Amino acid sequence: MVQHGPPETKRENTSYMRHGDVVADPYLWLEDDGEDVAAFVERQNEYADDYLESVDVREDLRPRFEELARTTDYGSITPAPTGYFQEVERPEDDQPVLYFRESLEDDREVLVDPNEFSEDATKSMGWWTVSADGERLAYGVDEGGDELYDVTVLEVPSGDVLEELPGLGRANPGMFAWTPDGFYYGRTGLEGEAQLEKEIRYHEHGDDPDADPLVAEVDEPSTWPMLSTDRDGEHLLVAFVTGWERSDLSYAAVGDTDLTPVITDAEHLYTPLIYDDTAYVRTDLDAPYYRFLELDLSGDVGEVDPAELPEAIPEREGIVQGATVADDRLLVQYERAAVSELEVFDLDGDHVRSIDLPGTGTVTGLQGNRDAPEAFFGYQSFDHLPAVFRYDLDSDASDELDRPDVALEFDLTVEQVRYESADGTEVPMFIVHREDLDRDGDNPTLLYGYGGFENSLTPGFQTFGREFLRSGGVFAQANLRGGGEFGKEWHEAARHGNKQHTFDDMIAAAEYLIDEDYTSSDRLAIQGGSNGGLTVGAVLTQRPDLLGAVCCHVPLLDMLRFHTFLLGSSWTSEYGSPDDPEAYEYIKEYSPYHNVDPDTEYPPVFFKTAEDDTRVHPVHAWKMAARMQAVADGGPFLCKTNRDTGHGTGKPTWMIVEEQLDVWSFLFDQLNVEYDAP
Repeated sequence: MVQHGPPETKRENTSYMRHGDVVADPYLWLEDDGEDVAAFVERQNEYADDYLESVDVREDLRPRFEELARTTDYGSITPAPTGYFQEVERPEDDQPVLYFRESLEDDREVLVDPNEFSEDATKSMGWWTVSADGERLAYGVDEGGDELYDVTVLEVPSGDVLEELPGLGRANPGMFAWTPDGFYYGRTGLEGEAQLEKEIRYHEHGDDPDADPLVAEVDEPSTWPMLSTDRDGEHLLVAFVTGWERSDLSYAAVGDTDLTPVITDAEHLYTPLIYDDTAYVRTDLDAPYYRFLELDLSGDVGEVDPAELPEAIPEREGIVQGATVADDRLLVQYERAAVSELEVFDLDGDHVRSIDLPGTGTVTGLQGNRDAPEAFFGYQSFDHLPAVFRYDLDSDASDELDRPDVALEFDLTVEQVRYESADGTEVPMFIVHREDLDRDGDNPTLLYGYGGFENSLTPGFQTFGREFLRSGGVFAQANLRGGGEFGKEWHEAARHGNKQHTFDDMIAAAEYLIDEDYTSSDRLAIQGGSNGGLTVGAVLTQRPDLLGAVCCHVPLLDMLRFHTFLLGSSWTSEYGSPDDPEAYEYIKEYSPYHNVDPDTEYPPVFFKTAEDDTRVHPVHAWKMAARMQAVADGGPFLCKTNRDTGHGTGKPTWMIVEEQLDVWSFLFDQLNVEYDAP
């Protein structure tokens, strides 16, 4: 237990003007670099560790968490003409290893082993992509989870390095498109808001990367280029995606660096999947759940009216989440009320069949084989360990290839309920607990939410949360407005001036869990990260009476200044800009940092952030923790800044274990959970 109060943090008489308002901000100094900020972080970490490491259950959980973390995890399989690529993380690994084999009957051979990148495994392979012929592979390496990548291109299967392109910033597979002689790629700046300065270049193997010709520059902060080429290396399509809501589309013959506009001044999304001379274009034009249009690339490609393009696959009840080509068929991944479905179509867009899945869960990593009637995907659910499947299109049969060797050990009940939010809207929520749980109104419960950027929360196996469930805990996952669970309209319902709907939905979820006798307010915790950190921060300040504890991770909390940090200016498309007088008025009403009330008692809060987070600046958590420690009743209010890690990617296994011990020690302690060890 914490034996003393929080560390002293200096408060300065600082403020700024915004639209005629004087905004008092005594912790503006935390936005600066320097020794004072470093000392603040050190004191806060000592205070947090003093509490977290003294919780008795922590060392009881440790051996179990080590055991759960040190199992073999399998990534989905990517087929190519040369063979099969797959990431596997063995018990002795701190980072997953990329393997290659010519056939599924062959033993896997190591192609890239990130465990050799650094002694403490904090360098990671954040992504990789295989060329159409399967003879080349590119992968991005970042350090400390900063998501700023150096790219290596190697030969398959020898692993010989062909070339290295350092300092490509936030380059990723969506900004990388192979050609027969090289590749198109996106790159960004490396520091602060320079990460939002994007450009596309063309590289031919053997050329000096510094001399790669420029294809396009993208200065709009919320616009990101997505690059696609066809297998034969004839066509390049670039979707300039703005604010997760619309995209212009441009074309070039492969090898050219001059882009031809195809769809301009777009008010909808257009993202292509190229097959030979046809682009299947996913769009929400007249289809909030998305459909596919057909764009002919065989002749001269010029500007088109998307409303006049032929429809390839019409809108269905489920939301289109992805698609791939397998042999001569299209496999489309849909999502209906946050549950995955897989459908098969022929190349004319006619529906062939539905693919049976193991249950109510989530499909990941869907990859089709262009040279054989097969496709691969990952699947998991709350009661189904992450597994890898091969689907045979000729026999319509799915075989499980890989699954961690972990016993479930106890039976779970998984239900999807619907509850009513403040304005009468019905919101779905998954509730998971032991089959023998007694709904007596006093079970420790963790409610998780996100609600933004059209991201859906789908069923996922709770690797570490299993010990909470074993010990009589309830896990609830609410599909809040702002997410993508019901398409564009669900997202639009909680953007800009409607953002309060996200928080209302989360509050109503908490009330439902209490009213339906799953739990009580003293034994209910909420958790969220990034945009979800904003969600739980707003619920914390608006309805602290509902909560027994809060886990607020890598959060946005100072919403009057979020657009001045790192990638923040690109998110004004989601929240609105505080520089706009109208947006300022509704943002200040919910900005958690500005709504801490000195006369209100708040539940304990665990703010967790990261030193190398290049997306959401850790200053959000720092300022909020400092303000609550200074003026708020209740608590404790802990703030831990993890070292050598970022927003969440690339963490080595040893670090994941320590972070999970922090989170679950806090929750077990604050919710008074008696650990039922296996």
